[in-house]
Amino acid sequence: MVTAVAGPLAAVADRLRRLPPVVVDSGLALAALAAQLAPFVSADPPAGRSWPVGGYLVAVAVSLPVILRRRFPFWMLMASELAAAAYTLVPDGPRQPLWYGALIAMFTVGARAPRWQRISAIVIIAWGAFIFTGSLETAARGALLWTAAYAMGRAWASRQEHVRILQERALHLERERELEAERERSRIARDMHDILAHGVSIMIAQAEAGPVLMGKGPERAEAAFDAIAAAGRDAMGQLRRILGVLEAGGESLRAPQPTLADIPELVERVSSNGSVPVTLTVSGNPGKLTADAEIAAYRIVQEALTNVMKHARARTVTVALDWSGGDLAVTVVDDGDGAVAGDGLGRGLNGIRERAVSCGGSATAGAVPDGRGFRVRALLPVAAAR
Repeated sequence: MVTAVAGPLAAVADRLRRLPPVVVDSGLALAALAAQLAPFVSADPPAGRSWPVGGYLVAVAVSLPVILRRRFPFWMLMASELAAAAYTLVPDGPRQPLWYGALIAMFTVGARAPRWQRISAIVIIAWGAFIFTGSLETAARGALLWTAAYAMGRAWASRQEHVRILQERALHLERERELEAERERSRIARDMHDILAHGVSIMIAQAEAGPVLMGKGPERAEAAFDAIAAAGRDAMGQLRRILGVLEAGGESLRAPQPTLADIPELVERVSSNGSVPVTLTVSGNPGKLTADAEIAAYRIVQEALTNVMKHARARTVTVALDWSGGDLAVTVVDDGDGAVAGDGLGRGLNGIRERAVSCGGSATAGAVPDGRGFRVRALLPVAAAR
C-alpha cells in the first residue's frame, strides 16, 4: 500500500522539480494568498458592515513577496513581517491565526540565505514576537511555527548539499572509470604491439636468413623454420590471453602475464634464432617488484630487442638487470647503427617510456655516448619503495 502511494507522489514531485522556478513561486504565492483570504470568506463580518479593505491589502502584502523568495529571501521575509505587523492597525478585521507567506519566507531564509541573514532574521522575528504578541499562548504557538519553518529550511539546505556532494562524487567516479578504461585500452594496445612486433621481427629475421642457411645444411634451415614456428605460436598464445581478457571484461583472465622471471627465456629465444647473439647479466641483490613493474620489465626488454632486430643491424646485444642501486635498472645496449627508426606506429620507444612511468619509474633511450650503438635504460622501483 505504501509503495502504491509513494509511486504517484514521486511522479508528482518529479514533475514539480521540472517546472520553472517562477511558476513554482507564483503558485506558492497564490496558495498563501488563498489561505490568507480564507477567513474573509469563512467568517461573517460585524452586523451591517463588511470587512475593511485594509485587511485585504495586508493579506496581499504578506503573500505576494513569496514570488521573489529565491532572489531576496531575507528582504522578502522582512516585507512579509512588516505587512503582518500592520494588520494590528486594521480595525474589525477577521482573525488571522497564521501568516503563511511569512512562514514560507522563513523557510526560504533557512534554506537559501547566507549565515548573517539567517541570524538577523531569527533576532528580528524573536523581538517582533516579544513586542507584538498579545498572549503567552500566541507567543508559544508562533515560536513553534517559526522554529519549525526555519528548521525545515535548514534541513532542505542540508539535503541539497548532500545531493550536490553525491552528484560530484558520482561524476568523479565516472571520470575515474573512464580514465581506467582508457588506461586499460592503452595497456592492451601496447601489449599487442609488443607481442606482434617481437614475433613478426623474429619470423622476418629467420625468413631472411633462410636462403643463406639452406646452403649451410638442412639442419640449419630446419632450425630457422622451427624458430619461425615457435615465434608464431608464442605470439598467438599471448594474443589469445589478451583477447580472453577483453571477452571476460577485464580482470578474471588478466593473468598469467610475462614477468621478470621470463626474461632469461626471452633472451635465449632471441639469441638462439641466429639473428644476433644476446647476453644477459644480473647484478646486485634482487628485490621485490610490483606486478605491474614485473610486466613492464619484460615488455621493455622485449621491445628493445625487437627494435634491435628490426633496425640496428647489431653484432651483439647486452641485457643487464642491475639491483645495486636499490631499484631495478634495466639496460639493453647494442653495437648497431646507434639510432632507431620509427616503426610507423609510434609505439616503440614511447611504449617503453609509458610502461616505466605507469609503475612509478622512468626510461631513457639514445645513442651510446662513447661509441657505436644504442642504449635503452629503464629504472623501476621496488615494491617497498612504492
